[in-house]
Amino acid sequence: MTTTIIGVSLENRIECSVEFQKIITEFGCEISTRIGLHPSHGGMCLNRGIVLLEVNGEAELLKAELSKKWNIQTMVFE
Repeated sequence: MTTTIIGVSLENRIECSVEFQKIITEFGCEISTRIGLHPSHGGMCLNRGIVLLEVNGEAELLKAELSKKWNIQTMVFE
């Protein structure tokens, strides 16, 4: 089975969270792990972050959807 790690850079984390969540919910069965990382400074969360998705199986459709709106990076493990 192929595993793909997709890193998504979110520059406007708060504004795009609903749209991002809607897309990854559509692919919920393929996504086995989701990790959200966002920096904080002085006790305040900044409005940018990175989401890492572990996708088992075919990830091309999810990558295509995410790359329409956000910068993504991928790694594939076979």
